[in-house]
Amino acid sequence: MDLIKTAILNSMKEVINFYGVEFRWLDVIDLLIVVLLIIQLYRLLKGSLAFNIFVGLLMVYAAYFLVRFLQMPILTNILQNFINVGIIAIIIIFQPEIRKFLLVLGKKTPLSKDSFFTKLFLPDKFKSYKEEENIINEIIVAISRMQSTYTGALIILATTYRVKFDSAASIPIDGNVSAKLLESIFEKHSPLHDGAVIIVGNKILAAKVILPVSENPNLPTRVGLRHRSAVGITEHSDNLAIIVSEERGTVSYAMDGVLTQDVSLEDLKVKLYEILIDGYS
Repeated sequence: MDLIKTAILNSMKEVINFYGVEFRWLDVIDLLIVVLLIIQLYRLLKGSLAFNIFVGLLMVYAAYFLVRFLQMPILTNILQNFINVGIIAIIIIFQPEIRKFLLVLGKKTPLSKDSFFTKLFLPDKFKSYKEEENIINEIIVAISRMQSTYTGALIILATTYRVKFDSAASIPIDGNVSAKLLESIFEKHSPLHDGAVIIVGNKILAAKVILPVSENPNLPTRVGLRHRSAVGITEHSDNLAIIVSEERGTVSYAMDGVLTQDVSLEDLKVKLYEILIDGYS
């Protein structure tokens, strides 16, 4: 075993000459990892204001390497100090994006809830899903009725952890998920119909919840505050946001900061099954 390990390490350290340029296999792996990280960062930041900041930082780094190559000491020192201090600023500015990036990585680990390892060694993964199916049916019934009456609604399903919101401005409910309760909350003359409903597990946690509004410039101009709030709450957290349009009676959902509009109830039901039963994907 040790011989095999040594042989692999030696082969990875072997120097290869390519058109006069020498490199190791480890250099290739190093470059591929960096490229994959940049692609993942691009996907996370695309369409947000943080993307422009990210591009600006890349330009600063490019300028630093350029002036260092040209041996311009004053600019090199200035940019070096800026980069050293900027690491802390990057952590602060990109805190939501870093958290989302770590969430994405966590889903791919062997211990994530939908992994083969978890399904094999945790028997509770094979429990009955009658409760989840009941929740899905109650949500679909409520949305179907609200859609037919053009009743606006915004429902947030917290998946991996409790969604953070301003509890002082919301109304605690702590009631079982039911179609009648959801319809009562979003009824046009109800004092709770403004804002969102938060569902955690089999409970409606709170209503009249104010959510962060997305600043994504790529969202369609016709979408209103409900849709922008749905995208905003899913940009930095593992949640599903369901929207019923008051103006058009259409159903949409947002996940990972992406808005999917005009979906059928059947498609929404499939997505709910993916989230609540098959695992967040």
